[in-house]
Amino acid sequence: MAARLVPVISLKDFEYRREEITQQLVEAAETAGFLTLVDHGISVDEIKQQFAISKAFFALPHESKGKTPHDLKTNNGWEYKAQLRPSTGVYDEKESLWLQRNSTWPSDEDVPHFNSTTRAFMDKCAVISDRIVSCLGIALGFPADYFQIANDPSKDDCLTQLRMIHYPPSQGAPGTWRAGSHTDIGCLTLLFQLDGEDGLEICPGRESHTTYAMGDVFTPLPAHTGPIVVNIGDMLTYFNQGRTNFVLQGPQKK
Repeated sequence: MAARLVPVISLKDFEYRREEITQQLVEAAETAGFLTLVDHGISVDEIKQQFAISKAFFALPHESKGKTPHDLKTNNGWEYKAQLRPSTGVYDEKESLWLQRNSTWPSDEDVPHFNSTTRAFMDKCAVISDRIVSCLGIALGFPADYFQIANDPSKDDCLTQLRMIHYPPSQGAPGTWRAGSHTDIGCLTLLFQLDGEDGLEICPGRESHTTYAMGDVFTPLPAHTGPIVVNIGDMLTYFNQGRTNFVLQGPQKK
């Protein structure tokens, strides 16, 4: 395991500290490719509430979860052990629920308060992501709303998603992959975790020297409830011609 610094950035007093925060975000994006946000406006209770909603959904029988089927064209809906990783050659040991604002959602009859709680959570996440991409957009030479226009939730072609993930209990078999190493294809990811649910490991792309970083050293990122882990994705790196640093990641094999 290698020790790597993941910068911690506070969004407190954002409007008054915008320039300072922008500098911190750019430095983190260009070096680590990962950062942790605090003072972001989403409370620990709200995060726990959303995780409770997620847990309730994944506890449903398969036929109930299947009412929100995964659509390959839009990449929305529920999928079960459906992601085959080129990095491992096997399917990830997880299930996911992908949601866009205008996609098919689970019913509140199956999971009480699912829609109201999740939509409110998505709204708060949108505020945070808009702030981040506006700062990065300006720093990279784009208009402040450049990335926000492309992720306007009122538009039918908006690709912003909320993804809930459930990793079933491991059977302890050696060599079992929870999720193979990968990069995120979007602009950025806001990752929420719960205390004690460790597993995420990272390897900055510029530090990887083997295919999918399978022969490189990954750094564990302990899980904490409250801070948001932000991952710079492939699309943002593409837009700025490699100025930012994409990161390989994944809950590693047991």
